[in-house]
Amino acid sequence: MLQPDTVVRTTCHYCGVGCQLDVHVKDGAVYRVAAPFDAPPNYGLLCVKGRFGHDYLWHPDRLTQPLIRRNGRLEPATWDEALDLVAGRLSAIKAESGPDAIAMLCSAKCTNEDNYLMQKLARQVIGTHNIDHCARL
Repeated sequence: MLQPDTVVRTTCHYCGVGCQLDVHVKDGAVYRVAAPFDAPPNYGLLCVKGRFGHDYLWHPDRLTQPLIRRNGRLEPATWDEALDLVAGRLSAIKAESGPDAIAMLCSAKCTNEDNYLMQKLARQVIGTHNIDHCARL
């Protein structure tokens, strides 16, 4: 069996249960996720997402920088360019059609904290309750 360089204890980010994970890292990449038997609330058990949902971390198709459509083609952009474009478009839509013309989708691939911040952005900044998540349990 492959021996890890390090094992990192962390909390699963897929839902709000708070399952504990032991993430096995070799040569800087996650290669296995296990559940510690001595840690609540899961005591050695994991759902399929918690155990196997880490392959996206090193997938070759994973986006690593923002892309902006220019002249019909997606081209690399800086974070400042991308954020300015999104903020400007959202502001224009809100001004023209109202905040309920905007909806936001969160992702199970983000942390619970990221999803919490997304709903705060939707409700307090944009002013809409049109927010959903792909992994309702």
